Amino acid sequence: MEEQRVTDRAHWGFLAFFAGLAGYHLFTLVFTAVTADRFAEVDITDPPVLGPLLLLFFLPNALLGLGPVVVSRLRGQGPERDFGIVPRVHDLKVGLLCGGLSLLAAWVLGVLLLHVEQDTGRPLGTVEALSGGRSVWLALAALFVLLGAPLAEELLTRGALWNALEHYKVPRIAILALTALIFAFLHEESWRTVSLFVQGLAIGAARMVTGRVSASVVAHAANNLLPAVYLYLGAS
Repeated sequence: MEEQRVTDRAHWGFLAFFAGLAGYHLFTLVFTAVTADRFAEVDITDPPVLGPLLLLFFLPNALLGLGPVVVSRLRGQGPERDFGIVPRVHDLKVGLLCGGLSLLAAWVLGVLLLHVEQDTGRPLGTVEALSGGRSVWLALAALFVLLGAPLAEELLTRGALWNALEHYKVPRIAILALTALIFAFLHEESWRTVSLFVQGLAIGAARMVTGRVSASVVAHAANNLLPAVYLYLGAS
């Protein structure tokens, strides 16, 4: 009943969704324009150590979740009431189960497609070069992959977009598929689209079962555990 009341008020869901996307693309555009000339003459065989800059590569992803949070505070009842971002015990259990299923699906598809790969969507070599190997900056980047990215992406897709689609009475199975598709395309990794879509279905199942974004955040974090560990331990 509580979830139904929230979705009845979620007429602002599409606004929140597009606000998150706008923040992501606007920052990416500005960051690219500002830094393009600075790295034009960098020797890729001996790159500088720019640890703080490493976090800027992940900031656009964080902005995906900022739009839903701001619009929820301005037009809704706040992120916890609108999305349910504080996990409960049931959310943890369902989220871990769905996260495990997501990892299993990715592994099976990787084997079938002869392309077993779990990465963060950014070249590891670039991350290593900027951070100077294993460092506090790389640890923070790995922590963002584990927790920050799941929270931001889930607020956008399984939070704002999901609530908006429910508000307009779209069937839940269709919402699950649509949000998984958006989730896959957000990563802009064509070689992983099928895998990301199936993983999105598993992660979204946690949201569908519990009615709370916190469950899908837990599932997403469980799914990102191996990439986060690989990101940090893979650095020289």
